[in-house]
Amino acid sequence: MASFRGISDTFLRFSSLNPYLLSSQLIFCRGIASTLFVKGISFSTTEKTLAEAFSQFGEVVEAKIIMDKRKLRPKGFAYVTFTREDEAEKALTEMNGKVVDGRTVLVDYAM
Repeated sequence: MASFRGISDTFLRFSSLNPYLLSSQLIFCRGIASTLFVKGISFSTTEKTLAEAFSQFGEVVEAKIIMDKRKLRPKGFAYVTFTREDEAEKALTEMNGKVVDGRTVLVDYAM
């Protein structure tokens, strides 16, 4: 119960400073989200298709494809954030080495 109280105190402190907190920022502040690093994605992969591929293992909060600003195309890697660590762990073991949009992706924990 004390840890829950600490979470609510942290939320109140952050929300009073910034009333426009996004849900992903809130989850990050609470420390319960787990983010995966996905490399080797196809240039045709979208954030929606990436989220759909990983959502079979749990609730995906965000799928973010990193873009090359000069070439205006994906760099070939992305970050997928889950709400729970066990869901992310299951996705990591199941999706590492699998084919998504015609390319074999490698999955690891994000640093």
